[in-house]
Amino acid sequence: MKSNQIHNIIVKFLSRQATFLELEALEKWMQNPKNEKLFSSYIRTNYAIEYNMKKFNSEKIKAQLLKEIGNERKVFKLKKIRRRISYFAAAVIIGILTTTYVFKDTIFNAPVESAPIIVNATTNTILPGTDKATLTLEDGSVVILEKGDTYKTQNANSNGQQIVYKVGDKKPLEIVYNYLTIPRGGQFFIKLSDGTQVWLNSESQLKYPVSFIEGEARVVELVYGEAYFDVSPSTEHKGSKFKVFNQSQEVEVLGTEFNIKAYKDETNIYTTLVEGKVAISSGNQYDKLIPGQQSNLNLQNKSILIAKVDVYAETSWRNGIFSFRGKPLKDIMKVISRWYDVDVVFENKQLENITFKGVLGKNQDIQDILETIKSLSIIKTYEIDGNQIILK
Repeated sequence: MKSNQIHNIIVKFLSRQATFLELEALEKWMQNPKNEKLFSSYIRTNYAIEYNMKKFNSEKIKAQLLKEIGNERKVFKLKKIRRRISYFAAAVIIGILTTTYVFKDTIFNAPVESAPIIVNATTNTILPGTDKATLTLEDGSVVILEKGDTYKTQNANSNGQQIVYKVGDKKPLEIVYNYLTIPRGGQFFIKLSDGTQVWLNSESQLKYPVSFIEGEARVVELVYGEAYFDVSPSTEHKGSKFKVFNQSQEVEVLGTEFNIKAYKDETNIYTTLVEGKVAISSGNQYDKLIPGQQSNLNLQNKSILIAKVDVYAETSWRNGIFSFRGKPLKDIMKVISRWYDVDVVFENKQLENITFKGVLGKNQDIQDILETIKSLSIIKTYEIDGNQIILK
């Protein structure tokens, strides 16, 4: 098994996302004595499990892993790891800092901490995001899609957590567009009429046809935000190509999976190819991506840079995990602010560029996340006032 596959399974195990088959694969991999050392080294290097490196015990983790696999075998169910792992009761797993200097100063010579301040905690509880969206129809009318509410038309059906379009009985003579808008603190899944699946992240908007016209290119627009596309191949639609427009960029697809991140408050558009083929064009520039590559379009100077990236880290958000690899705290808090619908203020601006490596679950309580960061001595304390978080 490739190292990146093992890495992904270990991350999913630690964040309670691994399936029975993945646990079995990990157990088989660990039967090799050489891999036991790699497992221990990986955990020690990447995760502050007990918030205290002196208490680290990789043998305990391994024993718990094997116990979990045994439990899964007994019940013969492919279910995710739940709350049975007391060793990981802290729940949020954020990696230690990547720079040697900061690692030494903040972990082993921690600054003086002070207690966090919680203002209006009873009236302004900050909750993780949920499945919710606003659907704007072709006539301008608006439909609120939330869990528990159903919506049904001749061409679409929603249970409040996703919306699925189907091909109508009559072939459309002209394109009719709908808009799906995801607010801060939301996410949503949509299946287009051609079978293409799209996962939309917080603070995103997608413009798409209710039905595509046979023989013509299938075109959608990611107006802003982030979306993961699993495109129905052109071979199933008489060769009709699939295209995604966004601001200054066009992505041409031939049946593939990819992620586009293009938030309104950012000056770059990132397109990550998971599998298949895509072509990126902007102005006079035209580039093709291969799986594992990411294009970075700078909206200010219109340049496109292509680099190899960790695909899992770039796309894990759709599987309920935020994975950060060498990301500065400022960028991490930007992701958290969208998902929890909060405003984050850095009282100490020097904190913004401290970098992390690690993962955290999207359903974690916001205070658990902040306490983890505080326990690693990254921040001295924090303050929550309504929907504002102040890092100090």
